[in-house]
Amino acid sequence: MNLTSDWQINKEKLLDRSRYLLETGKWADCRFVVGQVSHQQILKGHKLLLAMSSPVFEAMFFGNLAEKNDLIPIRDVQPEAFKALLEYIYTDGVDLSSFELACELCYCAKKYMLPALVKECTRYLWSDVSPEKACRAYEFAKLFEEPVLMEKCLQIICTKTAQVLEEPSWEEVELGTLLTVLDQEELQINSEIDLFMAVERWAKAECTRKSLDPSDGKSLKSVIGNALSKIRFLNLSHKEFAEGLGASLLLTQDEAFAILMNIICTSNSKTPMPKEFSTNTQRRAKLLTPSAKFRQCGPHCPSLLPLNYEQSTVNINECSGTSGNVSNENDIEMQNEVINDIMTYIMGKYLCQGPIYYCLRSIHLVSECLNTDELDSSLTFSVDRNIYVLGIQIPTQIAKTFNNMDHATETGITYAENLYAQLLDSDNTRLTCIHFTMKLNILSLAEVMFDRPIFIQKNKVYRIAVVFNKVGWYPIGHCSKIMYYDSVCFRFNVGVEDDIRDGLIRSIIFTHNKILSTGAKC
Repeated sequence: MNLTSDWQINKEKLLDRSRYLLETGKWADCRFVVGQVSHQQILKGHKLLLAMSSPVFEAMFFGNLAEKNDLIPIRDVQPEAFKALLEYIYTDGVDLSSFELACELCYCAKKYMLPALVKECTRYLWSDVSPEKACRAYEFAKLFEEPVLMEKCLQIICTKTAQVLEEPSWEEVELGTLLTVLDQEELQINSEIDLFMAVERWAKAECTRKSLDPSDGKSLKSVIGNALSKIRFLNLSHKEFAEGLGASLLLTQDEAFAILMNIICTSNSKTPMPKEFSTNTQRRAKLLTPSAKFRQCGPHCPSLLPLNYEQSTVNINECSGTSGNVSNENDIEMQNEVINDIMTYIMGKYLCQGPIYYCLRSIHLVSECLNTDELDSSLTFSVDRNIYVLGIQIPTQIAKTFNNMDHATETGITYAENLYAQLLDSDNTRLTCIHFTMKLNILSLAEVMFDRPIFIQKNKVYRIAVVFNKVGWYPIGHCSKIMYYDSVCFRFNVGVEDDIRDGLIRSIIFTHNKILSTGAKC
């Protein structure tokens, strides 16, 4: 006997002997033709070893309906994945070299009931899920009922949404996956526009796949199911909607106008939202909001910053869609208010290039307050005409914070402010909020601008709340309850007992459409 060629003796471990049988096909008693016709391979196996590992193979070879064919067809598995399956059965090991192979092999392992191999594949997929692969991995996990992997993929999608949407692979996801993304409450995006544009991009790709015209709005809508009903248009500003979405092929002119009217008239719009469109005004919880905008000015900060404001004319009937017959003065007033609000936003280069005004509140009985942890101040207000609130002014700390220095001579001292501010409506629904830190001069007024203009309806009550988190001394005092500025009457804390901490919200920064106010009541 030639011992050098006797593999049973030379290979000491069972694993090595099994691998030898797999690689050489020695004593093989079954053959598989694997894959589709254009990419088929014939692979050999040993019935006993296969049946020892899989109840499916046991039934195939030794059951009542055992396979009798010489070539066993396996058409739903790629040859590379079936090779990896055999390698695992014969050697208890597998080399997962790619995300795609892991997906194919996981399917194969489920088909032949090898749960340990399924775990090995899902573990690899878990470690290799990236924004580029998250949607595909989610679809795979959903198809094969792998809840842990599904949760992992959704976590990636929600925390890295911007990257997921930018990937070319986004255009190839299933419609169900697209709708699942739109259903999430927490997405890391700049604004709802990101989601809308991603839907539009996907719809054009889907139309191309289905040989439909991607430049036709009806074709685009026909492939996206109820995706538009999940877009939260009402948490966009006028400018965001007009610039980003207003001219999209996914929206008809009537739909775009109705959405804009509802953005402007948040509670009293007589133009309903398009049927089945969302009225949710809440922002996604993990927005990538731009950095807070600040400007700081001294005690004699100018109350008006003149900026360019281009005039324009508008036909009320054209904008409102009416036939020209207005039933009564109330309808005329309502239409004028709506058009006034729209034009305040869209004329010139939009709202923020209109004049900016500061309703600086007169303060009486000036005192001071030490913040040892959190110092909060809340202010309710109403106005007698529609305006847009842009931000607030707050007083900065006094020199007493810094070793009792002279208040009058130490105005050059700076410190790092840390506060949270929000604007709410009468139902305590948060309209906007901002959390920031910034280095400020003491004994001055600091300007805190919200991330977007907030539409304020006349004769409705709103509330501004500020929480200071910086330890130190602040100037406080009672402020005037009624202030007039540029034909706008502000009423503060109506029916509410005065709070000496009112002085922590010194000014409301706003703008409004002054040009169109003539002949159109606001």
